[in-house]
Amino acid sequence: MKRIAAALERMSPAPLAAPDFDAADAFVWHVEPDRLEPVPKVNRVDLSLLVGVDRSRDTLLTNTVQFARGLPANNALLWGARGMGKSSLVKAVHAQVLAQGHALKIVELQREDLPSVARLLNLLRASDARFVLFCDDLSFSHDDQHYKSLKAVLDGGIEGRPDNVVFYATSNRRHLMPRDMIENERSSAINPSEAVEEKVSLSDRFGLWLGFHPCTQDDYLAMIRGYCDAHGVQIEDSTLRAEAIEWQATRGGRSGRVAWQFFTDLAGRKGVRV
Repeated sequence: MKRIAAALERMSPAPLAAPDFDAADAFVWHVEPDRLEPVPKVNRVDLSLLVGVDRSRDTLLTNTVQFARGLPANNALLWGARGMGKSSLVKAVHAQVLAQGHALKIVELQREDLPSVARLLNLLRASDARFVLFCDDLSFSHDDQHYKSLKAVLDGGIEGRPDNVVFYATSNRRHLMPRDMIENERSSAINPSEAVEEKVSLSDRFGLWLGFHPCTQDDYLAMIRGYCDAHGVQIEDSTLRAEAIEWQATRGGRSGRVAWQFFTDLAGRKGVRV
């Protein structure tokens, strides 16, 4: 009887106890078993160090402050060039909202765990706190059905998205689907427009589309100079310019990520701890 009872418990586990949302301002959602792990220290940069994304920064900050104050706010999709600070902006905006005195939690959800999102939303719905549900590097392959679970977060279902939850996602793709997948659906369907409508319409459910584009050389150098000033790394402008341009040439491009990687190398050579 005990073995049977244990097997039934595994098949239908007891409901999760309400997590202690006072334990931290940031959490990571895990499954098997379902749990929200508090994150004592979030890996992020200061909002002032994000260069070349002024419009996206201001738009996302305004939207997040509105939400933290209990006002209407949109889900946001940050899409575009890799390494240009999409996920860094989400985390930096959260820190800025906290610094302004607003109570706001951020919960990171992995793309692979999207099928469990209904269980997560039920936990968040029962809390008095307000949450940014954050999914980094969101995209779907041709045989991936996880996007159907995402619709419940954005609009779908009878219950809809909880009033105390807003969803932010980052992606390299504007429509979250690879172009060849959309083209294949269009070419093989009886009604091409209807075949791709379900998949393309997913990104339409985000009220905010914030585009990130490759940075200019001036922005790239300004990023590095900002990091140097913030962390006390001393270097002449002419030397920084020459070394930074050489670094980007070896990487085959420039971005915020490349700027940080150069700065990490520079700080190490200068003996400065970051």
